[in-house]
Amino acid sequence: MAILSIDYGSKYIGLAINDQTLSIAIPLDPLPAEPITKFIGKLKEIIIKNEVSLLIVGLPRNMDGSYGLAAEKVRQFVLRLRQWIQIPVEFQDERLSTKFADRLLTQSGFRGIEKKKRIDSYAAAVILQSYLDVLPLKGKKAGSTV
Repeated sequence: MAILSIDYGSKYIGLAINDQTLSIAIPLDPLPAEPITKFIGKLKEIIIKNEVSLLIVGLPRNMDGSYGLAAEKVRQFVLRLRQWIQIPVEFQDERLSTKFADRLLTQSGFRGIEKKKRIDSYAAAVILQSYLDVLPLKGKKAGSTV
């Protein structure tokens, strides 16, 4: 079973997928956000190829836990996504995911354009990893609830 994580952005959408043991998130190449139909086509290919059964979408929250304009944009994106993708979608708190991804890339020696090309998918990997880390604590299989 595979879980695909999405870090939504207006220009690029970061993607990450789990390993076979449901314990490690692996960043994939980010996809351009527009045109949406092209993005959806590529996303469907990834879902079919990897037998994805659950999408985890990062939901931005303010540090106080409230939701702002960015969260509303993600919700609207998911509404559009559900028109074309027929697998369960769950939201995951994405607070500080981009900052953590930036730190990981810096520690790995990436700078400038190379770092910028990877940041969205590394943020998606951080989001997915946080989901995978608590999965055993929830006592459930991934994708068992929407």
